[in-house]
Amino acid sequence: MTTTETLAVRKLRPSDIGRLSTVGLRTRKLRAALSALGIAIGVAAIVAVLGLSASASAGLLNEISALGTNLLVVQNGQNLSGQTAELPIAAPAMIGDIDGVTQAQQTGSVTGDVYTSPLIPAIDTNAIGIDTASLGLLRTVGTSVAEGSYLNAATAQEPVAVLGAAAAQRLGIDRVFAGERIWLDNMWFYVAGILNPAVLAPDIDSSVLVGFPAAERYLGFDGHPSTVYVRAQTSQVDAVYNLLSATANPENPSEVAVSQPSAALVAQADAQGAFDALFLGLGAVALLVGAVGVANIMIISVLERRSEIGLRRALGATKGHIRVQFLAEAVLLAFIGGAAGVAAGALSTAIYASTKHELVVIPAVAWGGGIGAAILIGAIAGLWPALRAARMSPTQALWSM
Repeated sequence: MTTTETLAVRKLRPSDIGRLSTVGLRTRKLRAALSALGIAIGVAAIVAVLGLSASASAGLLNEISALGTNLLVVQNGQNLSGQTAELPIAAPAMIGDIDGVTQAQQTGSVTGDVYTSPLIPAIDTNAIGIDTASLGLLRTVGTSVAEGSYLNAATAQEPVAVLGAAAAQRLGIDRVFAGERIWLDNMWFYVAGILNPAVLAPDIDSSVLVGFPAAERYLGFDGHPSTVYVRAQTSQVDAVYNLLSATANPENPSEVAVSQPSAALVAQADAQGAFDALFLGLGAVALLVGAVGVANIMIISVLERRSEIGLRRALGATKGHIRVQFLAEAVLLAFIGGAAGVAAGALSTAIYASTKHELVVIPAVAWGGGIGAAILIGAIAGLWPALRAARMSPTQALWSM
């Protein structure tokens, strides 16, 4: 064997780098854990923010998809004097004749207040409205009965009411029993049922619904609908939308307001991430603090391990070996913190989304970006301490022993 072969510098194998990078972490566990904690908090914040936003948006979009995007709402708008206009009594029937319309059901606004007892002060209205409702309303708006039953051909003629989800909650009624009554516009009405929330028709949630014939007989209702809920064939939604105003009120189409509830919900889903930038900024600050912590522990580690550095240099380790050792240690420390942060962020997202009965979605950009940012920060934070350790001469390092 020649002298040149004897003195040849050996390269560090990946297994050697992995073993050397854990020396400082294994000997100073508490300090390493506290440094990794800063990285973990920042990454957890990033993963949780993106995960919660994505979960909420996915849940809302799935709900919209299940309810359909073909619901259109026709309402009475305002006339030239700024007062509430009136839809013609024949508006629902005329709308139902439009080519492409599959369902057209209506409600009408009735003046009056709702209480559980006539002894309740008149001022405590709880913002509950009274609406007349057609018999096929629930299927059209995409809701159902939670308790009891809905109006039928018989009960629509009598003083019988069905409570929207929010109205029932405000009245303190959570179940339906025989003989249950509410005080509606100065007379008793029997409660037939309670509805589930109507996502696409929130006005129904805060209303008490009665039949059209009963409203005309007992509440002085004039028969004019205030809202018509229209289901159109999916391929004909735009065409039907453009015809609704002129069809609902041919004499004054400008006094008719037409909307598509699903469009507002899609916009709401898009707005779920409106504050993401703010929270991501806070996560970035936490990552910066974590980077300072990693840099600090690596600098202290270099100072405390001068004897180790000197001994390794004396035994043949090159500056590159020392540089790689300390840089790998910083990257490993940051990676551990990043992995812990991803786990914590994903767990918090799963717990919160489950309590809200939403889909659990962790975007790849969240966990991938979190781990990537942690490794990059570890490399940057550990670069200067690694260079400082590599510049240390063997005699200088061994002098401190």
